[in-house]
Amino acid sequence: MRIVVCDDEPLARERLVRIVQESGHQVVAQATTGAEAIVAVKTQQPDIILLDIRMPEMDGVRCAQALNELEHPPAIIFVTAYDHYAIAALKTNAIGYLLKPANKDELLEALNKAKNPNAAQLNEIRKLEDPTARPIREHIAARTHRGVELIKLTDIYHFTADQKYVKVRHKNGIVLIDETLKELEQEFEDRLFRVHRNAIINLSFLDYLEALDAGQYQVRFKGIDETLAVSRRHLPALRDKIQSM
Repeated sequence: MRIVVCDDEPLARERLVRIVQESGHQVVAQATTGAEAIVAVKTQQPDIILLDIRMPEMDGVRCAQALNELEHPPAIIFVTAYDHYAIAALKTNAIGYLLKPANKDELLEALNKAKNPNAAQLNEIRKLEDPTARPIREHIAARTHRGVELIKLTDIYHFTADQKYVKVRHKNGIVLIDETLKELEQEFEDRLFRVHRNAIINLSFLDYLEALDAGQYQVRFKGIDETLAVSRRHLPALRDKIQSM
């Protein structure tokens, strides 16, 4: 694949170039600012850009936003020393967010993902089909002890409110995020369903609705021995949803 590497730190940029080239990919241009990266993408038409965030003149997030306006935008993978830009970065439809020093295996995994159409390209296809379509996001970003962890939506069983945060139960454990249930429900209304004021579930993992004593109900999930209570308010809509699935 043809790749542009953009980082204002020479050593970090050289390391990325080395990993890319050793992996059999082609570095078609290098850039030190967001503005240079845009020029490189326009002239070289790469498949992927590896993009830092904290850079002079134009930061990586603004650069990514500009790249997504191009007719044929590259897949974007952020490689940065800062974890607190993750949510803003992922809203640009980036396919990866890696923390420096980038782990070689993680970088190669992110490059392999780019073999498929990137999110920005899929969004353009959806806009042609439906101008009112909203951007696609396939990952949830969570700050953990390892830095920023990207969790596939398809790996998430449910979201539950936990004081100021939202708890995400996924195939590999539990993490906390600072997004709200309401925001998640609205964004993923076709895949998530509210069963309680404090819980929304991933419909793809819904196993069945279970009746308890005293008219109470709970949901069970495929793959895990866990349950969530269903409120009386949301029970009728959930029953209707199950019948339509």
